[in-house]
Amino acid sequence: MNRRSWRHLRCFLLLVARLPLLAAPPAVGDKAPDFALVSLEGKMIRLSEVTAKFPVVLVVLRGYPGYQCPICNRQVQDYLRNAQGFADASAQVIFIYPGPPDNLGDRAKEFVADRKLPPHFTMLLDPAYQFTNQYGLRWNSTNETAYPSTFLIDRHGVVFFAKVSDSHGGRTSAADIIELVKKNSTK
Repeated sequence: MNRRSWRHLRCFLLLVARLPLLAAPPAVGDKAPDFALVSLEGKMIRLSEVTAKFPVVLVVLRGYPGYQCPICNRQVQDYLRNAQGFADASAQVIFIYPGPPDNLGDRAKEFVADRKLPPHFTMLLDPAYQFTNQYGLRWNSTNETAYPSTFLIDRHGVVFFAKVSDSHGGRTSAADIIELVKKNSTK
């Protein structure tokens, strides 16, 4: 390499070194990164406090990308239809609702308006994508917010199932998740 090529390579490496590292979604066997977000009721919920008591089903919805996602609606309906199965498995279901901060709480309330979440289900707001970025799930395209994802986290805070969809579909059914939670609780 000549002197000019080395100089260009050096400049490139210095530039790359200054770029922020992008988070990757937690994988099976990883400790789930802790976070604290506000619920629809205005209560601060910390993941580590919930996992200390129960296994957690963490479901990342698309939130509000400019409209209410019909596939997210179907997914939440599936979970609500299977709420007793989650209760029987002693699992807490946490839905993450990401979106721009303006009116996100109103949008999330609109999303659940005709539904009653059982006591072991919680909807958390992710304004300005704090959680979404932390978990490496930001789908940064027009009319997108986050990659739809599901993580199962045991009482030690360790991920024992992870699925991140790179499309609007590709989500895991509530029945499959309940089976995985039950199977993990017998280990």
